[in-house]
Amino acid sequence: MARGWLRAILDNPDLSQRVRLRGLVDLDIDAARRLAAEFELGDVVIGTDLAAVLEETGAEILFDVVVPPARSTVVEIGLAHGCHVLSEKPLASSMAEAEALIALAGQAERIHAVVQNRRFIPGVRRLRRAVAEGLIGDLTAIHGDFFLGPHFGGFREAMDNVLLLDMAIHTFDAARFISAKQPQSVYCLETNPAGSWYRHGAAADAIFQMSDGCVFTYRGSWCAPGQPTSWESRWRLVGTKGMITWDGAETFEATIAGKEPGLLPGHVAVDVPAAPEDARTLGHASVIADFIDAIGRGGAPETVSSDNIKSLAMVFGAIESARTGMPVSIAA
Repeated sequence: MARGWLRAILDNPDLSQRVRLRGLVDLDIDAARRLAAEFELGDVVIGTDLAAVLEETGAEILFDVVVPPARSTVVEIGLAHGCHVLSEKPLASSMAEAEALIALAGQAERIHAVVQNRRFIPGVRRLRRAVAEGLIGDLTAIHGDFFLGPHFGGFREAMDNVLLLDMAIHTFDAARFISAKQPQSVYCLETNPAGSWYRHGAAADAIFQMSDGCVFTYRGSWCAPGQPTSWESRWRLVGTKGMITWDGAETFEATIAGKEPGLLPGHVAVDVPAAPEDARTLGHASVIADFIDAIGRGGAPETVSSDNIKSLAMVFGAIESARTGMPVSIAA
């Protein structure tokens, strides 16, 4: 993941001018050295002790690219040293931990935000605009399908709730963003299908009650052989006037109800508007740019942790529902 962050910064002319990389920290110092050599980072400070490297460099920003169990400690150290912190997802390993990190950021008067890079892609921005402009009327339902079969190796294949905790949040957060609705409750069935190469929870089906009576359904699997969906999921949005579908890549279709008499009124194709001209649509680079802009102007970036916790609540609500076999309220 660190390579992806470095490419997003160094390959973007705007970011490469605004961000000066001062240090790399890894428990495996040789891994940090290899990364510095690979990206020709020159005189960066390299170490295994985060606090020591922050003190030596005087860094103002910490990019947190650690495994989830280490996140809380890393963010706490960064905030204690006066850094604004941008973390990989998930925000935290529990809701209590997430709330504690948000409180710490407030006390430190620093920004803590989370990388939710699916918000910053053209397709998601197009869907949000179409919904906001009422292309299909009032939104009543959102459906997202995610089916892939990646063999990561490493920590993911040993995780509990691997799909819900490590990947589904992208689709959950995008659904919340596209719809401008907030989660109220969830019922979820989580499984680890036959043939799964993950230890636990490689598939899940969840139904979320969103605000204003809207429903969001998620069907997903990380051990699905055969033809995959996009990493961005496959979407169907239903409104009071029509529907929009998106394959998660380039194909959009939107139709509104026709006026034919009889049982079915037919449908009429309409265009899905482009992403707003001022929308950032460069994925990871746009998240970082939005974060840096917020530091400069004051205020909050779009993926600030105090907002992202609402998407994390969808994840932990789904996990709790799967554990108990009962619907779980997440409105609070």
